[in-house]
Amino acid sequence: MTGSTRRKATSPPAGELETFILQQVLEHPDDIARITAEHFGITRQAVSRHLKRLVEEGKLQASGATRSRTYDLAILSEDAFSLDVSPALDEHEVWRARVSSLLRGLPKNVEAICHYGFTEMLNNVVDHSEGRSVTIAVRRTAASVVILIRDDGVGIFRKITKALDLSDERLAVLELSKGKLTTDPRRHSGEGIFFTSRMFDTFYLASGPIRLLCRGSKSMLLDAREPWLPVQDLLALDPREGTDVLLDISTQSERTMESVFDRFSDSLEEDYGFVRTQVPVSLARFGEENLVSRSQAKRLLVRFERFKEVVLDFSGVETVGQAFADEIFRVFPLDHPGVRLSWLNATSQVEKMIRRAIAARGES
Repeated sequence: MTGSTRRKATSPPAGELETFILQQVLEHPDDIARITAEHFGITRQAVSRHLKRLVEEGKLQASGATRSRTYDLAILSEDAFSLDVSPALDEHEVWRARVSSLLRGLPKNVEAICHYGFTEMLNNVVDHSEGRSVTIAVRRTAASVVILIRDDGVGIFRKITKALDLSDERLAVLELSKGKLTTDPRRHSGEGIFFTSRMFDTFYLASGPIRLLCRGSKSMLLDAREPWLPVQDLLALDPREGTDVLLDISTQSERTMESVFDRFSDSLEEDYGFVRTQVPVSLARFGEENLVSRSQAKRLLVRFERFKEVVLDFSGVETVGQAFADEIFRVFPLDHPGVRLSWLNATSQVEKMIRRAIAARGES
């Protein structure tokens, strides 16, 4: 037999195809069949069979005629309610009585992360918000779990700014990103927000005009007073009193609480302590300013001495000045030899400045 034999395209595993559809349908409600067919190299008819099955299983909802049909994630469970804030409000009891049943059947790792994040954030409301009421909303689809906790208190950034005598509320965002920050050190370790923000796919914290958005390993400071910022619809809420916390995690996430704790702990430490942190350098920058001065570097370096290792993430930072790099990578290590500094996601210009400062340290 001469010539070549054309091989029939292999259909992807049903689970892989389902995961793709559930993750993409919100962005492609009216062309999800085309997007999926092109991604996997299969026919639209094959995709349509999977879409029909997902609708029949209650994971998707469809609307419109065949040629103009659109799809959306079906809500599997949801609830919203308000509670009075008082010392008697028990976050674990609220989880048990009102939330856990909504998330029954989730993978154990995802449920554990939701339990941790929910109870940590609600406990913050009870102990720190000084509010009278908290509103809680939980929504579960086949693709994700979203939790919103909203209080009417003094506002997290305002409270931290006052407690630490900071000059600007935006500095409170930077301090939160480092971890080990609390306004009540006798009763709290200052780890709740730090670890919660790294366990969920999206962590959104808003109070007044200031917002912190964490997605994956990226963190962004948003200020509603600066209209040039790329504020999305989700974030374009009018500034309000109190604090909003939004937690979002994929039901397919393989992340575990233990893996997140391990990233920032030292297994050689007797108490397995929180000794390592990762700080987004971009949070030290206000608006469109460049990071060039020693004062900006000192703003970033506050409380670094509380850790054994600090990883500086330069994502979103194109350039830094000589004085900024020198203060961090020459002066600080000379004053704090017990703290190890490392960095990642640096541009060639930033890398050059860092290397120059380190070389100068060797000559000091």
